[in-house]
Amino acid sequence: MTINSNKPRLVISTGEPAGIGPDIIIQLLHHYPDYNNLTLLIDPDLFSARVKQLGLDVKLPPCIYNFEEINNKTVIYPIKLKTNVIAGKLDIANAEYLLEMLKTAFAFCKNKSHQAIVTGPLQKSIINDAGHLFSGHTEYFAELSGGNVLPVMLLSTPELNIALATTHLQLRDVADAITKNRLQQTIEIIFNDMRNRFGIKEPRMIVCGLNPHAGESGHLGKEEMNIIQPVVDMFRSRGEHIVGPLPADTAFRKELRDKNDVYLAMYHDQGLPVLKTLGFGEAVNITLGLPIIRTSVDHGTALELAGSGKADFRSLQAAITMAEHLANNYFTSNG
Repeated sequence: MTINSNKPRLVISTGEPAGIGPDIIIQLLHHYPDYNNLTLLIDPDLFSARVKQLGLDVKLPPCIYNFEEINNKTVIYPIKLKTNVIAGKLDIANAEYLLEMLKTAFAFCKNKSHQAIVTGPLQKSIINDAGHLFSGHTEYFAELSGGNVLPVMLLSTPELNIALATTHLQLRDVADAITKNRLQQTIEIIFNDMRNRFGIKEPRMIVCGLNPHAGESGHLGKEEMNIIQPVVDMFRSRGEHIVGPLPADTAFRKELRDKNDVYLAMYHDQGLPVLKTLGFGEAVNITLGLPIIRTSVDHGTALELAGSGKADFRSLQAAITMAEHLANNYFTSNG
């Protein structure tokens, strides 16, 4: 069942209840009350309490369970907290609430009642402390997809897209995780989604090296010669616009950014400091390679700001705009 709407219908997982996730969706609705395509996963009592704490004039959206009643408006699909929430104070009892939001959001996209997920920030430690192995949204949605997909994290700003060959790994484990097979799958996914979801017909990619100076011809590491370069050459032989491996310390120069659509960094802190320096507050986290479309804010729970009214909702707004863009491209090209 697909919702009949002028916009893609998005399901919003509002994130850690003690953090700024509830704040930023309330602030968004305060500044832009005309959003008519959002389904918010949240406890209605938490929504009302945080509205009062923020001192904003935002009405509680209607709570529904039957999507035939949506009629192109923003609604709440209630997910009940396990215990009361104090802004800024984590409680392990609400770990199940967080996972229920993610499972519900994923199910809504799989059954095609919604066209994309937008996720608010989570506190991973709470979920792990509750006894669940959880390394992040990216990996969790891959698990819900059946475990047979390779999720690729990509962060996007108006001027820069950076995908990651590895995500939430200790630095000591990164080199072992970079194999020819993994790189080939990752690059395949990036090119595919650049075309089908971003609408770029001939995407251009820069691949970063792993080691300083891209290995210095093997003197500072052989991963570039033995793993990365052969994979890049294979895609180039297929006619793809791809260059690398380039030394990461010079790969992000403006003249290169302007000529390319996407970067592939080898690990989390190789690419993301550049992106967040250039576009913090405007960046969107996107998971490629999934059977559903998922975007997210680019920041954490900011517990110290929860309930204060000082949180910035621009990243959430950017994530919603990106989700709409990706969904429109995908469903237009795939019928």
